[in-house]
Amino acid sequence: MQVTTLVENNQENASLAFYRIPTFAEIYLYPMKNTALSHIHESLGAKMVPFAGYNMPVSYEGVNAEHETVRNAVGVFDVSHMGEFLVTGPNALALIQKVTSNDAAKLVDGQAQYSCFPNEIGGIVDDLIVYKLDVEKWVLVVNASNIDKDWDWINKHNTMGAELKNLSDNYSLLAIQGPKAVEAMQSLTSEDLSAIKFYTFKVSDFAGIDHVIISATGYTGSGGFEIYCKNSEVEQVWNKVMEAGKPFGIKPIGLAARDTLRLEMGYCLYGNDIDDTTSPLEAGLGWITKFTKDFINSESLKKEKEEGPKRSLVAFELNERGIPRHHYEITDAEGNNIGYVTSGTMAPSVGKGIGMGYVTPGFKQPGTRIFIQIRNNAIPATVVKLPFYKGN
Repeated sequence: MQVTTLVENNQENASLAFYRIPTFAEIYLYPMKNTALSHIHESLGAKMVPFAGYNMPVSYEGVNAEHETVRNAVGVFDVSHMGEFLVTGPNALALIQKVTSNDAAKLVDGQAQYSCFPNEIGGIVDDLIVYKLDVEKWVLVVNASNIDKDWDWINKHNTMGAELKNLSDNYSLLAIQGPKAVEAMQSLTSEDLSAIKFYTFKVSDFAGIDHVIISATGYTGSGGFEIYCKNSEVEQVWNKVMEAGKPFGIKPIGLAARDTLRLEMGYCLYGNDIDDTTSPLEAGLGWITKFTKDFINSESLKKEKEEGPKRSLVAFELNERGIPRHHYEITDAEGNNIGYVTSGTMAPSVGKGIGMGYVTPGFKQPGTRIFIQIRNNAIPATVVKLPFYKGN
């Protein structure tokens, strides 16, 4: 989700991710799609914005309030714009092993894995989550803005004849996130939600619907679940989730708070922190780049690991008041350019300006002093270890 801030006249506006205005062609030749819940978001007064071809809620009552709801209670995001590919057949694993950087062979049934699609020039086609239903049935969940690109990519490399289906237009996804998520949602399922461990999932009943994927994954760092169901089922699920969560303070949450929550955890965002030009090793994703197998461009990435990447993605906190933004310049104490900011915000749970950005190797160690160029001012910052948000 690449965002452009248009106004920064106060902290709330500075935290809000405003999206670019769509072009004439996008409006008239490629009209915005609605999720199955768009009418509900509009009825709740959400600020709706175009993103990845969809009409999406960016905020309801304000970014900071929504952010704190997820950190302290429970909130629900409609992220049905995400893409889902079904990969089946006896050669399903062989294809996934070829196109992803992580080692899917280590997964057991009911386990999920964060991974990426490396491209042929050292960058990243997309990051994704791989779900193993069984040895011949897998689901790949990809970013909304990359659905078509990813679909073309995986088909291009499907030389082993795995069976592929693009389910993206038929399925919805709700992210129910926050420390009260388990307690708030337990009445909606016969599964023991507390027994679904991080990055595992169950296919079970939920909110009166059978065969729903209940996944202990998310993008916030505050725990919770992601619920995959059919478009025809999601309104019932949404309504029951909101009703069950009412005693626990549940609220609908927009994409802007999703961005501040993920950044406080240091989670990479495709289009900002990673893209077709950034290698997984530069981005600190060596832990999902496994050279125990061959995959697209693995030899080149192995050489990069041996020689060391020429730049590194680092996390930093501002030492003075300010808000770092995408593409702001990073300099050393003498004013020499050493990199650029990829993501930044005024972090609601941290209470200061935070960000991530690429720097040359000599500036990647925690404790290193760097400077962020904000409106022609060099604001001092310190490189820190992730995550920014350490929990309650």
